[in-house]
Amino acid sequence: MTPEPLASDPAPLFLAGPTAVGKSEIALCLAERLKGEIVSVDSMQVYRGLDVGTAKPSAQERRRVPHHLIDVANLNELFDAAQFVRLARAAVADIQSRGRVPIFCGGTGLYFKAFLEGLGEAPPADRRLRAELETTPLSELLRELEQRDPATFGKIDRRNPRRVIRAVEVIRLSSQPFSAQQAAWSSTSSKSGERPNGARIFFGLTRQTADLHARINARVDDMFRNGLVSETERLLQRGLADNRAAMQAIGYRQVAEHLRGERSLAETIELVKIRTRQFAKRQMTWFRRQLDVTWIALEPAEQAASAANRIEAVFQC
Repeated sequence: MTPEPLASDPAPLFLAGPTAVGKSEIALCLAERLKGEIVSVDSMQVYRGLDVGTAKPSAQERRRVPHHLIDVANLNELFDAAQFVRLARAAVADIQSRGRVPIFCGGTGLYFKAFLEGLGEAPPADRRLRAELETTPLSELLRELEQRDPATFGKIDRRNPRRVIRAVEVIRLSSQPFSAQQAAWSSTSSKSGERPNGARIFFGLTRQTADLHARINARVDDMFRNGLVSETERLLQRGLADNRAAMQAIGYRQVAEHLRGERSLAETIELVKIRTRQFAKRQMTWFRRQLDVTWIALEPAEQAASAANRIEAVFQC
């Protein structure tokens, strides 16, 4: 479990939501107003080189507000929730030691939950076993998961190989169901986003479906204009294809398929938009089921400063 901050430490603020909802700009506004620093909660922005395809904060934005947990892993390294928790705790201690507010911002729900509720007793990743599982067809892994842990099979995202691989890895290493490891997480997540006095500190951002989809489509178009294809080419030369986790980042896998001649660029752009919209829907489902979040509905024309005003008013209560 994450230790409670000392009374003198500025309480962290947590800001989550689906991809392209507008988290980053709102977090920047909040950090400037609250004298805060941003802790990225993004399982792909941890990798050096995955810049355009992950909408990583620009150098200018990082000069504007200090960011943590970005570019902390090489493409040939494994990175998981346990490493995130360890580095995030160190970042929070560093930020609070300077009297500043840690602002967690991202869309990787598992990392939020792991930081707030702990990791249970799940064993760490095993490089040799992980390599074996990554070469096993997803259909075989799902059959094994269904046989050995029906509870996890019933609720896991079966289209996400990374999640399935981790569940099977834990089962093999511990000889226990993955669901048994997760049971060590607190069953009272309703308190995870509250201060001891009940003030809310965990906020989620939402938009109307049409608005969010338009923003997603615009972001994908920007990524391709900003060089996603050439970035993917460079990363493939550096071993991107060997990192199954990083290759799950939407955009890179589809562009790699395009570079192999599997589809045209126009078809690839449209596919990335579809996959991103689907991912955003899964993110929202996960947050609503797994964490108790104070939701902030954003209007299409609302500026980041306005949303930051609303969040700050609740956070400062």
